[in-house]
Amino acid sequence: MNAPIKGKHYKTGRPVEVSVEQGRITSVTELAESPARADWPWLAPGLVDLQVNGGWGLDLNTLPLQPATVLELSRLLLGNGVTSYCPTLITNGKEALAQAVSAIAEAASLYPEAAGGIVGIHLEGPFLSPEEGPRGAHPREHIGPPDWDMLCRWQEAAEGLIRILTVSPEWANAAAFIARCSESGILVSIGHTAASPEQIREAVAAGAVMSTHLGNGTHLTLPRHPNYLWEQLAADELYGCMIADGQHLPPALLKVILRMKRSRTILVSDAVSLSGMPPGTYHLHIGGEVVLTAEGRLHLAGNQQLLAGSAMMLPDQVAYLAEAGLARLDEAWDCASAHPATLLGLEQAAGLRAGAPADLVSFCYDDRTLTVLECWKKGHSKACSN
Repeated sequence: MNAPIKGKHYKTGRPVEVSVEQGRITSVTELAESPARADWPWLAPGLVDLQVNGGWGLDLNTLPLQPATVLELSRLLLGNGVTSYCPTLITNGKEALAQAVSAIAEAASLYPEAAGGIVGIHLEGPFLSPEEGPRGAHPREHIGPPDWDMLCRWQEAAEGLIRILTVSPEWANAAAFIARCSESGILVSIGHTAASPEQIREAVAAGAVMSTHLGNGTHLTLPRHPNYLWEQLAADELYGCMIADGQHLPPALLKVILRMKRSRTILVSDAVSLSGMPPGTYHLHIGGEVVLTAEGRLHLAGNQQLLAGSAMMLPDQVAYLAEAGLARLDEAWDCASAHPATLLGLEQAAGLRAGAPADLVSFCYDDRTLTVLECWKKGHSKACSN
């Protein structure tokens, strides 16, 4: 039997002792409060990130992708409290995407312990809007309409690991394509779109379940109403993913998403390789010249208003929501843990309860900074990057 894991329950603030056997929580025992236990770290279920492009100088979209890159990224994410994640590939050529998904599948199959946090691949493209603004940093030459045969070839190369696909439903055959994805077990997310409200509704009816970084990947100016943002906010069926880094969305819009989506609000890092890197001008394999500012804003060098991904990981986004008073600490944590786990159907959605996987995180929080102290995957402690 493993030694019990002790900390303050992230929801109640009460000291608890979590017993673990064979990778699962067997009991969560609430203890009497005492001065000594008041300084215990917080204890919460592991974070789940549905959109990770890279980090710490590692880039999943620099090809050819090596399994070793995937393994190292998985290790670093665990050290940041992320016990489950979706490696994310953005728009690229057909063969390039086939090679990348194959490398991720190879890492997951050959090194299940090291890459055990991979719960599916997120393909963000290439079936996106070709328009400036919604397209974002995705290369125009590789964007095109949904192609079922091509997706099946990618899924074969990925050994069935493709779990999320971001699609713009503005294409003529989008609804039928979304329905086929849904039937096959692939979760379709609406994103990088210039679709009409009617096309958004058709996509939801066909089985779309999520909005990719809602509020980003859009035109700089929209009609007052109707528009594709209002339509996605109003669709109760859609989970709303958001990047809460103080750069991608203003606090007012974050508040609106939180209120509209409630338990379907999801925090995603959308982290790229420059996350954790010093400010400066960099060249990305896809996106070209980009600038990372001291404030953590990552934008295209030629257009400061077009963001090129996020440079902030999930723990800091949780802290941002809590510090800004947009959500309680436990609510913000659930947006990055229980909510995405529920969408993916992970057992981890049960949280700190007997029977749930022992994917846990201990951390300190001082009303401004959240520091991950220790992380457990299936009850095994992992080194932290902080």
